[in-house]
Amino acid sequence: MTMQPNRLAVGGRIDRGTTFSIRFNDRDIVAHPGDTLASALLANGVKIVGRSFKYHRPRGVFSAGVEEPNALVQLREGARTEPNSRATTVEAYPGLVARSQSGWPSVDTDLGAIVGAFARFMPAGFYYKTFIGPFRNTRWWMFCEHFIRRAAGTGIAPAAPDPDTYEKVNAFCDVLVVGAGPAGLSAALAAARAGARVILAEQDRDLGGSLLDQTVGDTWLRATVDEVASLPNVRILTRTTTFGAFDGDVYGLVERAWDHVDVPPPHQPRQRYWVVRARSAVMATGAIERPLVFGGNDLPGVMSASALRAYLNRYGVLCGRKIVLFTANDSVYATAGELARAGAAVTIVDMRSDLPEELRSRTAAAKVDVLAGFAVVNTHGGKAVTAVTVAAVSGREGGTKGPVRRIDCDVVGVSGGFTPTLHLWSQRGRKPRFDTDKLAFLPDGSIPTLVCAGACAGADTITDAVSSGFAAGAKAAAAADFVGDAGALAPPKLADDGWQRGAMLISAVRAPDGEIPAKSFFDLQHDVKSTDIELAHREGYVSVEHLKRYTTNGMATDQGKTSNVNALARLAELRGSPIPAVGTTTFRPPYTPVAFGAIVGHEIGRHFRPTRLSPIHGWHAARGAAFIDAGSWSRPRYYPVSPGEDVQAGYIREARHVRAAVGLVDVSPLGKIAVQGPDAAEFLDRVYTNMFSTLKVGRLRYGVMLRDDGFVFDDGTTARLSETEFFMSTTTVNAGKVMARLEFLLQTAWSDLKVQVTSVSDQWATIAVAGPKSRTLLQATCGAADLSAQALPNMAFACAAIDGVPVRIHRMSYSGELAFEVYIPARYGHSAWAELMRVGEPFGVAPYGTEAMGALRIEKGHVAGGELDGRTTLKDLALERFASTKKSFAGCVLRKRPVLEDPTRPSLVGLMTIDKTVSIKAGSLLFPATGDIAGHGDGHVTSTTFSPTLGGHIALGLLARGPARLGETIRCVDFLGGTTVNCVVTAPCFVDPEGVRQNA
Repeated sequence: MTMQPNRLAVGGRIDRGTTFSIRFNDRDIVAHPGDTLASALLANGVKIVGRSFKYHRPRGVFSAGVEEPNALVQLREGARTEPNSRATTVEAYPGLVARSQSGWPSVDTDLGAIVGAFARFMPAGFYYKTFIGPFRNTRWWMFCEHFIRRAAGTGIAPAAPDPDTYEKVNAFCDVLVVGAGPAGLSAALAAARAGARVILAEQDRDLGGSLLDQTVGDTWLRATVDEVASLPNVRILTRTTTFGAFDGDVYGLVERAWDHVDVPPPHQPRQRYWVVRARSAVMATGAIERPLVFGGNDLPGVMSASALRAYLNRYGVLCGRKIVLFTANDSVYATAGELARAGAAVTIVDMRSDLPEELRSRTAAAKVDVLAGFAVVNTHGGKAVTAVTVAAVSGREGGTKGPVRRIDCDVVGVSGGFTPTLHLWSQRGRKPRFDTDKLAFLPDGSIPTLVCAGACAGADTITDAVSSGFAAGAKAAAAADFVGDAGALAPPKLADDGWQRGAMLISAVRAPDGEIPAKSFFDLQHDVKSTDIELAHREGYVSVEHLKRYTTNGMATDQGKTSNVNALARLAELRGSPIPAVGTTTFRPPYTPVAFGAIVGHEIGRHFRPTRLSPIHGWHAARGAAFIDAGSWSRPRYYPVSPGEDVQAGYIREARHVRAAVGLVDVSPLGKIAVQGPDAAEFLDRVYTNMFSTLKVGRLRYGVMLRDDGFVFDDGTTARLSETEFFMSTTTVNAGKVMARLEFLLQTAWSDLKVQVTSVSDQWATIAVAGPKSRTLLQATCGAADLSAQALPNMAFACAAIDGVPVRIHRMSYSGELAFEVYIPARYGHSAWAELMRVGEPFGVAPYGTEAMGALRIEKGHVAGGELDGRTTLKDLALERFASTKKSFAGCVLRKRPVLEDPTRPSLVGLMTIDKTVSIKAGSLLFPATGDIAGHGDGHVTSTTFSPTLGGHIALGLLARGPARLGETIRCVDFLGGTTVNCVVTAPCFVDPEGVRQNA
């Protein structure tokens, strides 16, 4: 480890008693607890942190906060690597590894800097004009983009899965306070004293805001923080950024819970995403110091003046020994005195000539030189500042006059005033107003539930910020109906200069010849120069929104925090308009970048949505079932009887067993809806294509429902339990959609009907018992219930009991065999299944999974998901007979559209391979036996399986003029697999078309 040449022997809020090593660009760096990566780099004398986006110019640390445009680094390694991390907000910790994102072969010697020699040929809009505009398509741009992005150095996203976890939290409060500086702390205290529940969110590690950068005021800060923390109705969230303000007083926050360590502790999230619903909020987000635009203002060593103060007083880092402070306001004078007392030779270059005597006497006492009425015109140095050229100011537009003067220095601190941080306020749909006295954009008007306080509301001093925040907190509490006595709060005793007295706002400093120097940058992150803004104006981009996109000024992670106001001032100057007439760009969430992981939370991989398990899942798992995801359900695919049995062998065995004996399949995931009320039958008549009002109590009926556009939506069987109560079943995948549609129709189209629909899918376990011995098994299990063909005919139901538990038995078949569906209260599903397996052992009962169930239904020609894909009609599926001619129903009109009545539309057929050993791929396109194989063919295969009953491969498909082509040989072409299979067109029902088995 090396020494820390810029670290002071005393001072700062770091823990000097502990040191550790971090690595930056393969170099060991000494750091202390309390450091940021940026402060550690500055303490160790690292000047170049990265290279600029466009011209690969050297870049150093500019700021000390989230507004940092230059020091973007690649953080950590491996699967945890994170690009575009701001070194100014990265907390230093033992083992931290970071590197520059650009620069080859190194950031100090970057061959890409040769691009700067061609800067005049790469103006605003260069990429559009060069790679997109001259060409008819984007192919050339897509080729070049890869190389351009690599050269730009925008970081590398990790390719490996993220090993960390993230959380989502929903929180509610009466008052949300954003920012814990002097205004935010005061607001939280006032609101909490009034009795409101308060959430105080601060993006920094510590509370205090700008007070942390001061050498005095700690007594007030400690007392205020202690009181706020002691109140039981206050929740403090540090390391938490409020990135979005949304409608309905909803706010998005990201808490970097364990970003300050390399690996979070076990079972702890790296970040936590908070969705906060607040009755009112206080925005105490402060203000960001604006840069000044002059020649070479991007060199390492050019920093914001407030950052110099922060690194000095908070981190004990003196960034330079010869410092020039370039300003047009009062705020740097306190900083100058502190830097001088720390041992630096300080010169203030102030563009104002009429300085108050009080400032002059203070600087004289601190031995700080002041050049009043002067401006920095240019900087000198290759990879860092070594000197500046200054000249006398001519007027208030940034002009200068000769002769010029050179001042040696190693740091230039700049202060062009402050820009209130209004991002969250603007996200609520409001535009700020430009205050010509304060030379800043301020909130225009009020939002009833959002109060601005402190510097973001225009408060000039910390005293003003405290009083503003306390009043805002009381107002926000009152808006949330808390009007308790908040008392009073005295501000800290500080000598606070502020920035507004006699301040100047210029777009850019001009050299004595009247020109803006070529290397005067408005946007440091994107290398946007004055010439780019001038070109955009000449080419007609006079809207500020167009200027932003054409020049890239204020885009990406910067979002205009440091560049917006200066660019607006320059555009206003070019247009000959005042700044308010130019306006501002629209701020959108997020305020600072948010990791995808934080937004996604646990909803990744198998946790993307909850995995639903049937009540019988435990039995399946204990018997070694191989599971498959079916929608959100985990269902048994098949039950291997030996370690080497694959899915094909397993389902063939199971399907054969069902046809020969009896099998059980868990169909609990079926959608189940209770339809109740005096108008229940009328409602079902309107929902389904066929009649249900004529259904007798105790009977079942298969039904099909259409979408409004006439296409088949879902199918299922509904039982009539009484005159006013029906039990509807739906397909598993459409259970939620059907429920939502029923609710929608009742609340909008048919609100006059007296009907109640209730999802009861989770209240029932369902077991399908199928096979020639299914009645025998159920009769033996249910005892006294009469399940004979006469007492329980097909499509009827009966009540019975299994092991004393009441059940309902529906006689219906999905497999084509004699079959029943048993509905059991969910809590008894497992025991009922076990009882059926126990009683059925003498009958050879065996479980079967979804794969065998699918094979059985294809053999029988029943339609399912592959056929009900949202593009088929009743006619396509040979279900036209279910459309009633005696009533209207949803979709009845549009299903008759000529295009849907076209006789050449593909319709349902069966397909049987000529070579029984060859399989058909689902999705294969269908072509005639002869002719070219081109285009989309005459249809496609919807479902396919090996038929254990027929001993060959079969499929269902949709074929143009299907019913007229029975017996025809066609080709099934799988373009992806490169195979062609010859098949014979058959009727869709392959097994027992007369229904003898299911009616036994």
